Amino acid sequence: MKLDRERAALVVVDVQEAFRKALPGFEEVARATGVMVEGAAELGIPIVVTEQYPRGLGAIVPEVADRLPDGVEPIEKVRFSATEADGFGLFGRDQAIVCGIEAHVCVNQTVLDLLREGVEAHVVSDAIGSRTEANRELGLHKMERAGATLTSIEMALFELLGGSDAPEFKSVQALVK
Repeated sequence: MKLDRERAALVVVDVQEAFRKALPGFEEVARATGVMVEGAAELGIPIVVTEQYPRGLGAIVPEVADRLPDGVEPIEKVRFSATEADGFGLFGRDQAIVCGIEAHVCVNQTVLDLLREGVEAHVVSDAIGSRTEANRELGLHKMERAGATLTSIEMALFELLGGSDAPEFKSVQALVK
């Protein structure tokens, strides 16, 4: 269950402007997600980003959008599970590193669908949020009980690096300091 950069893709779910005022700890979730995006980009990990009903919930926040590699554009969706969005895919990868909002709704349903499809799901717990802490904890608990692996930004990035001999080690290490 260790992450492998040849098998992994990053899935960023709905880190959008409307949640900024509604979600306690939003700033930390947005910052953490941005770090995860930048680390994945540094390591050459494919990145998929979704926006839930952007006309109503706004765009992906700058903390994340500004760190996306060239050519990565958010996929609009109206279904809660990102896997149901037109254009969603993991680029042939069988591991998904998942972060975003909200833990008990869109992130949860995305992870459950990925697991059902045989994808190994790693949920970045320090880059996940919900409007209440109780719902965040319930979402994380349900995903873990369903077979997802809970991880952190630092744990995920260092698993993907594999060792301090990786050429990207210093730049990734600087992201998590």
